Amino acid sequence: MDGKIKLSSRQMDSNTAKSCSVHLTHLRLRDFRNYRRLDVPLNPGCHVITGYNAHGKTNFLEAIYTLATLRSFRGVGGAQMIRESQKGFFVGAAVAGQGTNELRYYWSSAARQLSVNRIPVRKLSDYFGLLKVVVFCSEDIQLIKGTARIRRRFLDLLLSQTYPHYLECLQRYTRILRSRNALLKRHNPDPVAMESFTRELIKHGNEIMKWRQEMIPRISPLARLAYRRISQGAEELKLEYHSSVRKDFMVELVQSRQREMSTRTTVVGPHRDDLKLSLDQRPALQFGSEGQKRSIAIALKMAQAEYLTGINGVSPILLIDDVMGELDVNRRSGFIPIIKRSEKGQGQVFMTCTEQNWPSEIGKDINYWSVDQGNLSRSTAPSKA
Repeated sequence: MDGKIKLSSRQMDSNTAKSCSVHLTHLRLRDFRNYRRLDVPLNPGCHVITGYNAHGKTNFLEAIYTLATLRSFRGVGGAQMIRESQKGFFVGAAVAGQGTNELRYYWSSAARQLSVNRIPVRKLSDYFGLLKVVVFCSEDIQLIKGTARIRRRFLDLLLSQTYPHYLECLQRYTRILRSRNALLKRHNPDPVAMESFTRELIKHGNEIMKWRQEMIPRISPLARLAYRRISQGAEELKLEYHSSVRKDFMVELVQSRQREMSTRTTVVGPHRDDLKLSLDQRPALQFGSEGQKRSIAIALKMAQAEYLTGINGVSPILLIDDVMGELDVNRRSGFIPIIKRSEKGQGQVFMTCTEQNWPSEIGKDINYWSVDQGNLSRSTAPSKA
């Protein structure tokens, strides 16, 4: 990341204060997806964004998520978020909490610039968590159907949003793992270098697994309760951290040496771990219906939002991408309270929908917006058909 100035502890303290709601007061986009230029003031509360498909509703949410996490929730790289024929994109926002911070992020294939209050960010751990968001989208179903990597990323993001030291540890582990794997691909790996990488891998790997294992008992009750609400208590959801390391990381690395030499990669460690999801003691992937899988995905995200609220004392910004139209009446009724709690606490919710499925249950004090070909404008409440 460009820039070498580290945020001061005073700046960090002012941004992580627990006594004040955090919300966007202004959003700026340049050449992001189909938005050529956008400058829009925003206030706390619920924002409902309507418009035809492919006109920019989801892109608006994606921009906020990208500013908060430096990645898209659609699973694409930066190049895919640049407006056609342009060289890069820019996302910036004024974020109110205790005071106001200006976040700026520019991405191109040649340069990446990230700053807070015009000060370049030196370490990502100084940045993560300044803007906390939780997204609800169709891609969430991959938390159940997708690979273990997606579920690890869910845990890693939650931990990174709340504990800066975790992100630093994860980054070190990832760098060491890459170096160790590169060494394994050589015909005759240097044993001294291998021993050094292995020692560091064990040190940081054990710390990562400890953080994750401690996280599960904290988030699991929240996920179970959320699932009960949206499924009307039909089944019992269970979360279980499944580690590839059964007992001792060092011993198991030694025991797996033959497999490593055969596959030319590190086969044991937190990079191979998984989050197991089950309903009534049966694996959700194999035995859950499509409706149950969707409910689990929403429950996990609701638990993420509840956990962040409990840790920070304020609600994260909620980004809800046309989820309401996929839920039946019972599931909608279980999902609505989290939106209302965010509003009540002066939080901020951005929800996309079509005019046919806008959620009348969420109340009357709503900011309505309309998107047309990448142009965002104030609107009035859609009429129900």
